[in-house]
Amino acid sequence: MNHWLLKTEPEEYSWEDLEREGHAPWNGVRNATALIHLRKMKAGDEAFIYHTGKQKQVVGVARVVSQPYPDPEAGDERYVMVDVEPLRRLDHPVTLKAIKADTAFAEFALVKISRLSVMPVPAALWNRIGKMAG
Repeated sequence: MNHWLLKTEPEEYSWEDLEREGHAPWNGVRNATALIHLRKMKAGDEAFIYHTGKQKQVVGVARVVSQPYPDPEAGDERYVMVDVEPLRRLDHPVTLKAIKADTAFAEFALVKISRLSVMPVPAALWNRIGKMAG
């Protein structure tokens, strides 16, 4: 199983929306690097859901429940999406400030490539964020 981080603007689509719906397509990704990561996802992988904007924090864990497939709204098969479902809300959201303060994250894409909306999370960092979340 691989681990990922998926960014979302909470005003557009939030963790609470995902919890309420129980299942949702993760679509609208257009950045080439983010799309490369989306194409590598497999059903069963887990992903942190990260609220951007004013919050800037990891808020929950979701499971990828589909293989990547073409985004029908894009009109271009280069653009793919996956379906996700919520697993658990974090007891204590992990802020970007806390992540940046920890030198273990110095090379993490969330710190180095701030605009990337889909990124892999190495196992050691996945576990570290999990511990930070309580």
